[in-house]
Amino acid sequence: MADILTQLSKGQLLIVNSRRRNGLILYKRFHAEFAGPGAAVGSFFDLDCERVLPIGDLALVCPKSPEERQKAYLIRRQWIRLTQQLTDNPLPTQRAQMILNQFENYFGAEIVAQVPDDAFALLVGVLPQTIELIRRNSQTS
Repeated sequence: MADILTQLSKGQLLIVNSRRRNGLILYKRFHAEFAGPGAAVGSFFDLDCERVLPIGDLALVCPKSPEERQKAYLIRRQWIRLTQQLTDNPLPTQRAQMILNQFENYFGAEIVAQVPDDAFALLVGVLPQTIELIRRNSQTS
């Protein structure tokens, strides 16, 4: 993780490998962002990144052309928009449920179980206890 954080803090542009089910949660000061397959990470977007959390079998690649870089920027924006759609819901418990559902549908329950509550909480603007509550309730259902 330290290697990735060092690369990001130096402004290096990388792309989350689009051929794998993987991604990177980027912890910022007051929130987190998810960069999924095909998304750009680094450059000026992530100079303020404090921590990173790989999801799945993470692989980062360097862009080979300006077109590839441009496409990666657009994909990063799509991932941010997807998360924003979840945060538009005014109810914290529904935001928590939706982010957990999204990640479980894409990565599977085993991988999602390894992601800490605070990561999901920072993605959708809820308390970690809200994520914990939703996880506990879904296990008992």
